[in-house]
Amino acid sequence: MNKPVTIDQPSETLHAVPASAVTAPSQVSAGPAYVVLGGISFSHFLNDTMQSLIPSVYPILKANYVLDFAQIGLITLVFQITASLLQPVVGTLTDRKPMPFSLAAGMGFTFVGLALLSIAHHYYVILVAAALVGLGSAVFHPESARIARMASGGRYGFAQSVFQVGGNFGSAMGPVLAAMIVLPFGQPSLAWFCAIAALAIVVLWRIGRWYKPRIVPRKAAHLMRDPHAPSPARTAAALGILILLVFSKYFYMASITSYYTFYLIHKFGASTRDAQLMLFLFLGAVGAGTFFGGPIGDRIGRRYVIWVSILGALPFTLLLPYAGLTQSAVLSVIIGFIIASAMPAIIVYAQELMPHRFGMISGLFFGFAFGAGGIGAAIFGEVADRMGIDFVYAICSYLPAIGLLAVFLPNLKRAAR
Repeated sequence: MNKPVTIDQPSETLHAVPASAVTAPSQVSAGPAYVVLGGISFSHFLNDTMQSLIPSVYPILKANYVLDFAQIGLITLVFQITASLLQPVVGTLTDRKPMPFSLAAGMGFTFVGLALLSIAHHYYVILVAAALVGLGSAVFHPESARIARMASGGRYGFAQSVFQVGGNFGSAMGPVLAAMIVLPFGQPSLAWFCAIAALAIVVLWRIGRWYKPRIVPRKAAHLMRDPHAPSPARTAAALGILILLVFSKYFYMASITSYYTFYLIHKFGASTRDAQLMLFLFLGAVGAGTFFGGPIGDRIGRRYVIWVSILGALPFTLLLPYAGLTQSAVLSVIIGFIIASAMPAIIVYAQELMPHRFGMISGLFFGFAFGAGGIGAAIFGEVADRMGIDFVYAICSYLPAIGLLAVFLPNLKRAAR
């Protein structure tokens, strides 16, 4: 008779897992693998830098091919469908059969997509190129989040923060590189960014070599259920609440990242340079909040971080529509830091709800976050056209109130206790 197998991962709620997903206990107790965490964060930086190039080159594509806004919107839709909707699918597949070198292969799609976009002379080729870059992103996020957890040494929030902050800085760097390189040198200069994709492939191949021997296949292996684990119904309800919290976070973030500069120019007469600087301050605060949110969750509990980071931003978002220019700068930094600290805690908390579905959970939440931001940007653009940009910020200020739902999240007991 098979004996139950347990894993020395104290903060997880244990469930049955697929055979190929079980990993050696020693990797948890050995402490964080900092080189691997640094490599996966650096790869996230490179991936999101290339990903953010797509919207940055819209003005060039619109002028070169006489595209209307509907065609530009279709490029975004194709990119988001592949980048966000496919992530849970990829995560589910890798849950069943981990693929150590899938990250390098996925980055190959991004390489081909950028190369194709640099030489595209037809609208449908542009769509295919955008889809390939999105596919590369969809392959990257679920499995890389799993590797970050594997390299955490038990500091799951810290590892998730290190991983995510790389993506934050990549998203901020893409438009800067587009302004410095793509705008002056045109569409063909996108091919130069293939060198970034090639570098990412090399790094991810090395990470895959680290990952492969740590996959321990166990036929018919089962884990003992933690007596403190919430019921399947409560687990499903908790996941639904977390998705709503991600919705509130990324809808509000979309209002800032897409329209904050227009808001500052319209309301205060700020120059484009000053408005971009204030947006940069906000994005920097987002990066800092992402980095600190995970370790704080490791220390005081992820449920409390989720509660404070979403609902705690509410007083400041309510003040923002009525603040002056200087006060708006200060409030945006506070909001960015507080609200960004939620995502590492949300991802790790969701993984602990379903530890047998790390890839699917990571893909679901990263994909939903990305898709929610795009949908939010489109909705707010329509509202701003009809009601004005001030109305958008007045409405968005109430979004963090959805954080009240965090009170219904179950308090996951540590197995070690």
